[in-house]
Amino acid sequence: MFYRRKIILALLEVFGGRLPKINLQKLLFLITHRQSKPAYEFIPYKFGSYSYSANADLTAMVKHGFLTEDDNSFTKKDKQSYLSLLIEADRKLVNLAYSVFKNYDTDALMKHTYINHQYYAINSTTASRLLNKEQLEKVSANRPFSGKTILFTIGYEGISLEAYLNKLLKNDVRVLADVRNNPLSQKYGFSKNQLIRYCNSLNIEYVHFAEVGVQPGERKELNDQSDYDLLFTRYRENTLPKTISTQNRILDLLIEKKRIALTCFEANICQCHRKHLSEAIIQLPGWRFELKHI
Repeated sequence: MFYRRKIILALLEVFGGRLPKINLQKLLFLITHRQSKPAYEFIPYKFGSYSYSANADLTAMVKHGFLTEDDNSFTKKDKQSYLSLLIEADRKLVNLAYSVFKNYDTDALMKHTYINHQYYAINSTTASRLLNKEQLEKVSANRPFSGKTILFTIGYEGISLEAYLNKLLKNDVRVLADVRNNPLSQKYGFSKNQLIRYCNSLNIEYVHFAEVGVQPGERKELNDQSDYDLLFTRYRENTLPKTISTQNRILDLLIEKKRIALTCFEANICQCHRKHLSEAIIQLPGWRFELKHI
């Protein structure tokens, strides 16, 4: 079993084996926020801090019989003590969470996280009910916003879904333009249908431009930078001249929405075609903006 799942099970254990779903997400956030290397990362969602990855683990543990689930809560099934399997630092954090928050109901937990971690409350549908005017103003001040028009590029290699989405949010990206030819991924959260759902949940529009992607057969035997350079020479010679209309559509979208991000897999911009696509776009008539790789 993944160690991170043991933290969830230990948390349920100390709270008597059952927790409402919102409470579990908030408690897990408060614990992992204090870890030197967080077991989970979170995004600002409709009830505050939320981890898609933690929810995926919870669903998997239900499937494998470690938990049961109803509409509102998760319940631990077995008698195993997972608290005893944690390292000392994490065991202390789980016990501290119980001692501090054992009498908090769902509203109290949400309010606590909203007051102390305002960024994670920016998309909350309950903040206006739970917070006073001054507290709401602090939440509002944590909402990223910029009127500057920027074309971003972003890769998802080596980072979690939540870290990726937070990059988009913190740069006030309003449209995610997927420029993969085949928008499927073995990495959790990054296939097209998943990205559409996760982006829409954060009010980020998703669009897909398959025609500006690299054909899958072109990506074989990329062992060093010289192999990538040859690939991108062919891409500039063959694909970019044929997709000028799509490049103009992306530019028009940028002018309309002001902040869009081209996305593909590679973390290293020098090993991804989005570098060459973005450099072609900035050569189009009407370009007067900024290009930024994040």
